[in-house]
Amino acid sequence: MSKQRIPYQPLAEQLRPSRLSDVLGQDHLLAPGAPIAAALASGKPPSCILWGPPGVGKTTIARLLADAFNTEFIALSAVLGGVKDIREAVERAQVARQGLLPRTTMLFVDEVHRFNKAQQDAFLPHVESGLLIFVGATTENPSFEVNNALLSRAQVFVLKALDVDALARVLTRVEALFPDISLQQAAREFLLHTADGDARKLINAAEVAFNAASAAHSDTLTLTALQNSLGSSLRQFDQGGDHFYDSISALHKSVRGSDPDAALYWLVRMLDGGADARYIARRLIRMASEDIGLADPRALEICTHAAESYERLGTPEGELALAQAVIYLAIAAKSNSVYRAYKSAKAFVAADRTRAVPLHLRNAPTALMKTLQHGKEYRYDHDEANAYAVGQRYWPDDLPAQDFYMPSDRGLEQKIAEKLAYLRTQSKPS
Repeated sequence: MSKQRIPYQPLAEQLRPSRLSDVLGQDHLLAPGAPIAAALASGKPPSCILWGPPGVGKTTIARLLADAFNTEFIALSAVLGGVKDIREAVERAQVARQGLLPRTTMLFVDEVHRFNKAQQDAFLPHVESGLLIFVGATTENPSFEVNNALLSRAQVFVLKALDVDALARVLTRVEALFPDISLQQAAREFLLHTADGDARKLINAAEVAFNAASAAHSDTLTLTALQNSLGSSLRQFDQGGDHFYDSISALHKSVRGSDPDAALYWLVRMLDGGADARYIARRLIRMASEDIGLADPRALEICTHAAESYERLGTPEGELALAQAVIYLAIAAKSNSVYRAYKSAKAFVAADRTRAVPLHLRNAPTALMKTLQHGKEYRYDHDEANAYAVGQRYWPDDLPAQDFYMPSDRGLEQKIAEKLAYLRTQSKPS
């Protein structure tokens, strides 16, 4: 008789904490007096959203909460599930509540942000009635991705990426399972830093590397062996998620703050993680107008050329053009005058009524339009002294002139300010 084969269980599952006290890196939620600990002390299981990056314990905490409150636990994946699965979960919860030993049901929805509005709304009546304790897990900002109606009925608990100390404790647990293989210090540091705060990623990478070392009958896991077993970089970029937008925000603010080294760091971080270089190029063009503008008009030109260079060269050659643009933006004179002027004009037009175009500014390509006085008394600036028609108005007749654009005293805008001041002086009645 052959032995029964034991199903393979990933190391990350084997090492999943069995008690809340074993969960690492989330003391701000789990320590005595912290929100989740307080909920446990109250004896009342809360509906909640667990928001945080991958591999920080969202699923584990949900399971342990169900154990702590002695509830039924039903897990759904929003990636794979739909309304039919929600309906089946509700039916199971009704059976559990009507049994000989009635039990409340905790419904855990992983990646809840993947459910659309209709699917999220399907939970509401059952959460309100108390049939379900709803626990959602998401890597995305619930303010944007979870319906307000559902969000208002759930507490939001924010989980943090694990720091190096917490990851080191996780790695120690992995090492204990491979007592015959020592981990070289350089390999240890590589694993900890490329895990990017994700315990699951760390465990999976370490499992692959230790198994490879064991298969090679090696008693030491070196950095070289580790890199060979894992292949390319462990880092995975959070395309379109909060980390992605936080990183582009850091790049933008480093440019605005005139720190070329920090700006270059964030650029490389994003490229290293696989961010779309074309998206970065578009954002650089935006920065050139928003934070530099006419203080140095060359910034916009350089960013446009960098984007074109990347389109022509691709990766990695074109990335150098983006680096050049980032450094130029960071060291350029700064002004947000164009940005503020545009926003002011946009807000003014949105709040104002539609006003008629003055007759002298209207287009007059036909005889009829000329008969209707379109373009009459318009003075062609190039025929005037200094190419400036002193006193001519360009605003609607019933609208006083507005001051949207206020140039700064930096870079080329110093000269622009002087010219505008001179022209306005010329236009004043003598």
